[in-house]
Amino acid sequence: MHAKELLEVERREIRALHYTWIAFFLTFYVWFNMAPLATSMLQTESYLTPDHIKLFLIANVALTIPGRVIVGMALDRFGPRRVFSILMVVMAIPTWFFAFGDSAMQLFVARLFMSIVGAGFVVGIHMTALWFKPRDIGFAEGFYAGWGNFGSAAAAITIPTVALQFFGGDDGWRWAIALSGLLMALYGVAYWFLITDGPAVGTHKKARKSGALEVSTWKDLWLYCLFIVPLYGVLGLLVYRTQAMGFLSATGAIVCYSAIVLMVVYQIYKAISVNVPMIKAGIPEDDKYPFKSVAALNVSYFANFGAELAVVSMLPMFFAATWKLDPTAAGLIASTFAFVNLWARPLGGYISDKVGNRRLVMLIYMFGIGVGFALMGMLNAEWPLFIAVVFTILCSVFVQGAEGATFGIIPSIKRRLTGQISGMAGAYGNVGAVFYLFIYTFVEPNQFFYIIAVGALIAWIVCYFWLAEPEYAFGDEYKMSSVDRQIAAESNY
Repeated sequence: MHAKELLEVERREIRALHYTWIAFFLTFYVWFNMAPLATSMLQTESYLTPDHIKLFLIANVALTIPGRVIVGMALDRFGPRRVFSILMVVMAIPTWFFAFGDSAMQLFVARLFMSIVGAGFVVGIHMTALWFKPRDIGFAEGFYAGWGNFGSAAAAITIPTVALQFFGGDDGWRWAIALSGLLMALYGVAYWFLITDGPAVGTHKKARKSGALEVSTWKDLWLYCLFIVPLYGVLGLLVYRTQAMGFLSATGAIVCYSAIVLMVVYQIYKAISVNVPMIKAGIPEDDKYPFKSVAALNVSYFANFGAELAVVSMLPMFFAATWKLDPTAAGLIASTFAFVNLWARPLGGYISDKVGNRRLVMLIYMFGIGVGFALMGMLNAEWPLFIAVVFTILCSVFVQGAEGATFGIIPSIKRRLTGQISGMAGAYGNVGAVFYLFIYTFVEPNQFFYIIAVGALIAWIVCYFWLAEPEYAFGDEYKMSSVDRQIAAESNY
């Protein structure tokens, strides 16, 4: 697939791709509508402090973690059209609550629920996989994610202008956020009628079991259970920080920690109850897949997308504080990190398609992320602003490319489980964001960049040993196992 084909809107799959990246764009526009307005919020709302903003940034990525897992399961059951439309409409509600909240607690709770909107990413990944063939999936997924991810850059560029110039006044930031939620809700209604789940009625394949990801061996099951723990356990960091800020009592914290433990235990129980009977009965050889590859992509997405979410959340403030810039200028310059999404993420997917070795492309990009953030860690006020922008763009090229390469692999691991695999990997991106933003509350920005660099190099090591090149990753069709054919026959019947 080539870039010029994106203009062939008479083709149904091209129209589906454009409808879907626009939906993703709007969810990201809403998701990151606070970061460029943080300075304005502090200036106009006397009850807010910089520590409140840092807490809101953690809350902004927290519930996306269980949200992406749950949405991934819903995708394999209900299909992406319904899930995406409902998500966009429903998530406008906490957006409006945030826009007009009048206390730090209200803003915190609203931002926490708003974080679920970040689950929209995995919906489009699944939709795109339904419309495109394996040989083109890297570029298609990369284009979808790159142009959709640009929503965060668009928010950094336009939200301050809408708030300060169009609406103006102390409440300008409120109306700008409310408007973003309205636009998303309207498009959610439109998306329901614009698209179908793939080119044919039977394109969407349901998983055999719901509630947990299917695995192939006993060893894979134990590894799967191990990877469930951080998905929910990382929320303990949010509870700790919330209690430290005085938003939660000791009793409330105990209740939250207990709820997290119960979620972990329940998800492990579901994983065991779903998989033990199937493994005992015997998994057909042609239906097996290596869960280690899923685990490797979880870790890599922790390190690349987690880094992006964390950096996009703090970069406007970093530029404003380091080079003494006003909010509009800082937001515009910081947007260069996400602006690169427009071409770097599709490029990562395209290279993954053309090189003929998706694993090698993944390794190259992950190593580049480590180098890029190490360079950003060197930045301070003594460096020219131009050089800082160059380092930021260079680092972003590798971050976005690695994300594109990640989802160039996922649809080929196990087609009927694409929703759940992409949901789990996507959730690990948010685990990374919560972890990194929690660390950010204790360190300086330069130290923060170095920590992310180390995380990327650890992910490179994991991918080197665990990530396998998927079968039929460059074919005309996805691999169909005997179980897939059986499910298809039952669905047609």
